[in-house]
Amino acid sequence: MPTPHPTDLRERVFEFVCLAVLFCRELSKESGTVRQIAWQLANAASSAGANLEEAKAAYSRRDFAAKNSISLKEMREALYWLRVIAKCNLAPPEVVQPLLAEANELTAMLTAGMKRLHPV
Repeated sequence: MPTPHPTDLRERVFEFVCLAVLFCRELSKESGTVRQIAWQLANAASSAGANLEEAKAAYSRRDFAAKNSISLKEMREALYWLRVIAKCNLAPPEVVQPLLAEANELTAMLTAGMKRLHPV
C-alpha cells in the first residue's frame, strides 16, 4: 500500500525532489546524453522545490507570485524531462511512471495556485 502524500504542498514537492534526485543519481551512471538528461531533471526538480521554499519568505505578494511562478516553470521542465525519459525508455517504466504521475499532479497543483494568485 503506497504511503499517503503530505498535505502541505511544500513538503510534497520536497519529497518529489528527493525521489527525483535519487532517480537521477541512478540514471546518471550511464554516460552521454542520458547523464545530461538526468542532470537537467535534477536541476529542474530541485529548483522547483527551492523556489517554493523561497516563496514562503517572500517580502511582498509580487515576490511571492514570482517565486511560485518560477517553481511552476521548473516543475513543468521536470515533467518534460520525465516524459523524455519515459518515451525514450531510458529507465524502467515501473520506476519512471510514479515520478511522472507525481510531477503531473504537482504541476496541476502549482498551476491552480498561480490561478488563485492571478485571477483572470
